[in-house]
Amino acid sequence: MEPLTKILSASAELFSQYGFKTITMDDIARRAGISKKTLYQHFANKQEVVNESVVWYKNNTSENCAAMLEGADNAIEAMVRMLAFFDTMHKRINPMAIFEMQRFFPEAYKTFRDLLVERDVVMIRDNILQGIKEGLYREDINADLLARYRLETSLLILQPNLLVNDRNSLMSVALEIGEHFLYGIMNAKGEKFYLKYKAKYLKEASKTSI
Repeated sequence: MEPLTKILSASAELFSQYGFKTITMDDIARRAGISKKTLYQHFANKQEVVNESVVWYKNNTSENCAAMLEGADNAIEAMVRMLAFFDTMHKRINPMAIFEMQRFFPEAYKTFRDLLVERDVVMIRDNILQGIKEGLYREDINADLLARYRLETSLLILQPNLLVNDRNSLMSVALEIGEHFLYGIMNAKGEKFYLKYKAKYLKEASKTSI
């Protein structure tokens, strides 16, 4: 693995697990298995590491999520696969990480938000439109608005609030909100498909969350 990839991968792991505030350049070099000299050859300071690692993390997550969705038979299976995918992601996320990025590294947070709108909102909107076409989602819904709503509720649980106390709480709340969203857009036919895919994908996810 190239030193730059090692740095970005190690940084993303550390920031997602422990937040952004306390992690130092020493921590990053140690986790990446490189010297501080090598680290500073690529990045002048922690701000640069944060900016680049956030983009790397988002690109990596988007690619993995897209691969997860390949081969889904319909929009509901794709959406449930998405829920299961992000359940595995939440197992490694410190609930305070996004809040700390927003507070201490606003430039990186803006980039993160922009990438979410550019990729995730489009992906969810396309899924909603597909589900309407397949006769599994309600026809009277605003796909663009609900895609943005889904994204905002996903981010809500990664902020200090009354919903989430720790990682286990984060995972259960994320699944609950995801299911609530789906029931809001599915029709009766879609609900039957959902129960089948929930038994296949989400029960396994919930077992590993305990």
